[in-house]
Amino acid sequence: MPPTPFTSPFTAIDHVQLAMPSGGEVVAREFYGHILGMVEIPKPPELAKRGGCWFKSGEVEVHLGVENDFRPAKKAHPALRCSDYAACVSRLLHAGIEVIEANDIPDVRRAHIHDPFGNRIELVGA
Repeated sequence: MPPTPFTSPFTAIDHVQLAMPSGGEVVAREFYGHILGMVEIPKPPELAKRGGCWFKSGEVEVHLGVENDFRPAKKAHPALRCSDYAACVSRLLHAGIEVIEANDIPDVRRAHIHDPFGNRIELVGA
């Protein structure tokens, strides 16, 4: 007998976790804080001992955790909805970030970038 289906059991994604190599916090702060314009939020003290850093913009949180055998996520990725897609892309290009526009979904403005560690991130127009 199949399980009873839930009716919309989830309401939102609380955060997305991406991996980074040990010692990458300064580079992460430059990219996620300065270039993307996210605000760093403090990690709980017990988790802060592990390294990494957390960032927030509106209701979106990206947590970067140290992974000893680090490999960037080349295919799996978060997709971040931009309140001003054109301004976001312009800011990234001005910072020297490669922005790869994707035109394969009708009526959806989107692009892919990579963080300094090689993790793929999708940007989607609101």
